[in-house]
Amino acid sequence: MIVALTSSSGAAVGAGRHGGRPTYSTPRAASTCVETSAACDSHTESEGPAAMIDTNVNLHRWPFRRLAGDDPADLVARLRAKGVTQAWAGSFEGMLHRDMAGVNARLAAACREHGPEFLVPFGCINPKLPDWQEDVRRCQEDHHMVGIRVYPNYHGYALDDPAFAKLLSLAANRNLIVQIELNVEDPRTQHPLMRVPPVDPAPLPDLLRRTPNLRLVLLNSRYAGEHQNGPLRELAQARNVYFDIATVEGVGGVARLIAATSLSRVVFGSHYPFFYFESALLKVREAGLPDDQARAVCEGNARALLGR
Repeated sequence: MIVALTSSSGAAVGAGRHGGRPTYSTPRAASTCVETSAACDSHTESEGPAAMIDTNVNLHRWPFRRLAGDDPADLVARLRAKGVTQAWAGSFEGMLHRDMAGVNARLAAACREHGPEFLVPFGCINPKLPDWQEDVRRCQEDHHMVGIRVYPNYHGYALDDPAFAKLLSLAANRNLIVQIELNVEDPRTQHPLMRVPPVDPAPLPDLLRRTPNLRLVLLNSRYAGEHQNGPLRELAQARNVYFDIATVEGVGGVARLIAATSLSRVVFGSHYPFFYFESALLKVREAGLPDDQARAVCEGNARALLGR
């Protein structure tokens, strides 16, 4: 079978606390490899850097079809076989469920059960639901999460919504990383009764000026670098904004993204299991980065972001 890879293509919790949150360390790459019959995601050994932190994975079921790797134990085995040593995990459930407390409790439990030295849970917050501030508190204090992930387009609000500004302020005060999913699925492949446009990032530059201590990661931004104007170009210059590579497109895309932002603010993210993991890995290989730069993108930058 010929598989086309398209551009739509473990952390141990320490006993100590740093700034009111748990500390994480990255273990050595695991060699465990569990064979499955899924032809679209073969378990070949990684030819990438010796250690990788994937900042963009999701647990549980995508609501519109089954995905290879949508079982947490299987996902962990597959990522470890590719050389991933830590994965920052959100939950597909968070997009459509209204009980965020239940979503985050299940996410935290799955990470403890299937990847206690591997999966780093990022709780889902919907600032348009009642008592969302309590959800933030639970994420940090009860589940010991270091960050949160938001889906504004699926939750029906724009980034200029006052509730979102309050969420960013609260996250910054709690020293939580905030990940924004700007695109989850290409509109061309969405279910006809579930059309969800990408998130408009235009309000973000002003929000960042109001919350300068926020640590922000833009997932699936499709940022094209120096030839793209608009808010993403302005955000690329902000020292506290990080970009993952899951939706980087074109020859030399990762190298262009580094040139447009900075080497220290580009992080490895695969959007697995929605995208093939190999798509992100091949983007790093194709970029032809020196070894030190490849290590920074694949592990060092995410590790530094966690330690801030």
